[in-house]
Amino acid sequence: MRRIEALRILAGKLADELVVTSLAGVAREWAWIADRPRNFYLRHSMGLASSVGLGLALARPGERVIVLDGDGSVLMNLGSLCTIANCAPPNLALIIFDNQAYASTGLQPSATAGRADLAAICRGAGIGEVAAVGDPARFQAAVEAALACRGTAAVIARVAAEPVQGPKITISTWENKHRFLRAIGVDTGGD
Repeated sequence: MRRIEALRILAGKLADELVVTSLAGVAREWAWIADRPRNFYLRHSMGLASSVGLGLALARPGERVIVLDGDGSVLMNLGSLCTIANCAPPNLALIIFDNQAYASTGLQPSATAGRADLAAICRGAGIGEVAAVGDPARFQAAVEAALACRGTAAVIARVAAEPVQGPKITISTWENKHRFLRAIGVDTGGD
């Protein structure tokens, strides 16, 4: 399955959820497919999307929070999975695209190209609802289950290692932050 294909499936399933993306390809492709004010693109913060998503889920318990991450970023901050499991927000879903590579820097193999298993790591951390999928139909079903879950969910989507698709993100990081905050009703005071 291609990541761009999975992102299109996901875009068709979302309504007004808060979406936090990891950097590089995930952010760029999501912005290309589904740019909207309720997206927060972490373009320069490798490994922190899950932590930011956890903070949002805890701060906004009435809203569903979706984190779009990559295997390299998750591997960089594995401790966040334990913290997420311990906090167990019922409104958080992690969608982790595992291409077994660091795509934005030349497709060097990540640890998941070897023996690391992100689904097993999520389960071991204590995340209750975990699915590992590699085809569009199973991805769609896993996303639907994660969105309906009344606990924290993780979907590990095995995708092809390929160059990033789509144009670069044109919104500045400053405007992305303020647009996102305005979209969730936070007064930014023009800063």
